[in-house]
Amino acid sequence: MASSSGNDDDLTIPRAAINKMIKETLPNVRVANDARELVVNCCTEFIHLISSEANEICNKSEKKTISPEHVIQALESLGFGSYISEVKEVLQECKTVALKRRKASSRLENLGIPEEELLRQQQELFAKARQQQAELAQHEWLQMQQAAQQAQLAAASASASNQAGSSQDEEDDDDI
Repeated sequence: MASSSGNDDDLTIPRAAINKMIKETLPNVRVANDARELVVNCCTEFIHLISSEANEICNKSEKKTISPEHVIQALESLGFGSYISEVKEVLQECKTVALKRRKASSRLENLGIPEEELLRQQQELFAKARQQQAELAQHEWLQMQQAAQQAQLAAASASASNQAGSSQDEEDDDDI
């Protein structure tokens, strides 16, 4: 059933996926952990069986990639022909989803704006952002300069008042 290499976790379906399928299929039924584990093992074995058969069919047809048709043939040859109509429905759904993804990824192409124009607009935005950053830095530098000048004036004023206070004290001492 499982491989003897010790990498059993690599060959199983994630338990969260199985739990979700069980809950969706049987929403009002409690399923024991042992039963969940058994379902995981059965699913893994089923997938292994189908993929092995599909691989053999692929090799016989001298192909290097297993296609959906190989999987469908494998189901038929293993006696699971009753699943084929559902498999074809799921395959069509997968193709539809993949097509929607491709359309979504090509949305940029469908904007109707040439790539050169988009690049020009992007560069313009970057230049504007750099200009704003430079103006902000200049403004901050001017504020720091003004603060330094005010500090110097305050220090000079304090020093002058200290000197004035000292000379006043000396004059008062002279009067005594």
